[in-house]
Amino acid sequence: MTAALIALDWGTSSFRAWLMDGAGRVLDELSAPMGILAVPEGDFDAAFESWLAGWLAAGPDLPIIASGMITSRNGWVETPYAALPVDVETLAAQVMPHRTRQGRVVHFVTGVAQNPADGLPDVIRGEETEIIGHLAASGAREGLFLLPGTHSKWLRVRDGAITDFSTAMTGELFALLSAHSILGRLMEPGPPQPVAFDQGVEVGRKGDLPLRLFSARALPLFGRLPAGAVSDYLSGLLIGAEMAAALNGRDTSGGLTIVGRGDLAERYARALTAFTMPAAIAAPDMARHGLVEIATHAGLLA
Repeated sequence: MTAALIALDWGTSSFRAWLMDGAGRVLDELSAPMGILAVPEGDFDAAFESWLAGWLAAGPDLPIIASGMITSRNGWVETPYAALPVDVETLAAQVMPHRTRQGRVVHFVTGVAQNPADGLPDVIRGEETEIIGHLAASGAREGLFLLPGTHSKWLRVRDGAITDFSTAMTGELFALLSAHSILGRLMEPGPPQPVAFDQGVEVGRKGDLPLRLFSARALPLFGRLPAGAVSDYLSGLLIGAEMAAALNGRDTSGGLTIVGRGDLAERYARALTAFTMPAAIAAPDMARHGLVEIATHAGLLA
């Protein structure tokens, strides 16, 4: 098999790269906890050349495609946002070529924005590629998608196009509250506590989050929650509140699919049972599938 494409998924906290043949089969892959904020002195050209030196030497003329936060204001090249609705043809048509200092051309997949006059703006970078990958791999054309993470994304797809989405800062809130608020003072490490997580989901799904958060402090004070279970309780509380808000009035026809890493996807799937909302979990590496699909439509991969 001959190499035909280099694909990069470069996010805030991680870097993944695949060397693929013309059929999108993986010949080699790299992964490192080297997100855009960890690149020394923000020199993305140098990091790219160093990390992929072997591939680039063997195939100096290979087409290169990249997506994720690498296209953000803090990344390598800030690309414009595509406007909704967005499908694979839209993204392929708006791929932005960038010539590196070494003369190589990297094709960046743009992010997506919604900025309604009567509502709040929102943006995604990278999640659009994962959704395109899932649609290509599964043959789906409709549905509600949840991509959990530091900033969870809820996206609606109709007729193969992303039509709306929203962002929940649940993961970041959990990290901040655990490390920098009084709620983390009684937390102790320990094994997973699924019962405490479920308890938190039930409390969070009732709404009024600012009035319920302090329960993560008060319950252990009165001996009603072990210190080793506070973390799971707080996680469940925040996720339950996120889901209650995200599912309120949202069209769930076509089913719900969770796209993301296994442990976090399983946690969200567990929480959804409290909402009697069964969810399928997508296969891994949807970003890779999406990059191949966009590259093909953009004429980078024959």
